[in-house]
Amino acid sequence: MSFNTFGRLFRFTTWGESHGPALGAVVDGCPPGLDLSAEAIQPFLDARRPGQSRFTTQRQEPDQVKILSGEFEGKTTGTPISLMIENTDQRSKDYGEIAKAYRPGHADYAYDAKYGLRDYRGGGRSSARETAARVAAGAVARLVVPEVRIVAYVCEIGGDAIDRANIDFDEIGNNPFFCPDAEAAKRWEALVDDARKAGSSLGAVVECVALGVPAGWGAPLYAKLDSELAAAMMSINAVKAVEIGDGFAAARLTGEENADEMRPGKNGGDNGPEFLANHAGGIAGGISTGQPVVCRVAFKPTSSILTPRQSITSDGAATEVRTKGRHDPCVGIRGAPVVEAMMALVLADQKLLHRGQVG
Repeated sequence: MSFNTFGRLFRFTTWGESHGPALGAVVDGCPPGLDLSAEAIQPFLDARRPGQSRFTTQRQEPDQVKILSGEFEGKTTGTPISLMIENTDQRSKDYGEIAKAYRPGHADYAYDAKYGLRDYRGGGRSSARETAARVAAGAVARLVVPEVRIVAYVCEIGGDAIDRANIDFDEIGNNPFFCPDAEAAKRWEALVDDARKAGSSLGAVVECVALGVPAGWGAPLYAKLDSELAAAMMSINAVKAVEIGDGFAAARLTGEENADEMRPGKNGGDNGPEFLANHAGGIAGGISTGQPVVCRVAFKPTSSILTPRQSITSDGAATEVRTKGRHDPCVGIRGAPVVEAMMALVLADQKLLHRGQVG
């Protein structure tokens, strides 16, 4: 059985392949009466769109979204919202040499082992192209959580991390790396250029912060806000690890250091306590605390590279694989809009679940 749907009350299903005629998403469970238009969705797709700098794949896709259903006179109707994005710049011939050979690090062998066949043109469903549909669905999810501001940015490329003292959200849109540290962005230009010119690739870490999430969203056990976020982020192609709050670093702290101490809040505590730290990433016991929700997502280096790698053919013979075509030298760069979208989709679902149980 294949699982192409995510969410409980606010659900979305993605469809389509990298080199098919189109891809898209069907969003179900969206409340009626919300303002919705293609123009409202498009800026988020534009942020993820390929070919905008030399540091990403040069595939030229306009990524223009079409709303096929679920909208009437600029409002959501409460029925399924179908979103479609046409593929216009496929070059399937670039993948002819890997039709019968598996790219190391890619999903080629795993797909073949599961289904007995695979779409080798760009990787089919395993391609990062699928994430365009998630970004479109995430734009709809943002309509459900207008009280929340979601910001994602690249905080590390190829092992070179930002200086957290330099974080400036206004800087994120001023460079091609979604980087909040202007000095790090300058360093990354040479780093990614070197990898691109060598036909290689680099990994990256994307951090996402959701501001304005009220206390109480989530559930104690099997629908924990942090477990839902982890599942959502791990479902993104090329993601290999997720941290909530301090993540693995929490295991190196003492109980005293890790405790998010509290003091009485302002205005008599009407808006909750004042926290002195946020090691937990805004989630305790699976439920939001009212602090910023923070997670980090690790993207592996792009598996499609020009450097020959040892592999086998579908017949089991030894071979070397060198992937031609247009690929991101660092797929994590365009991961920031995707991580934002998945955060929005989880929060929209959790808000509706919370409202459904406690009103």
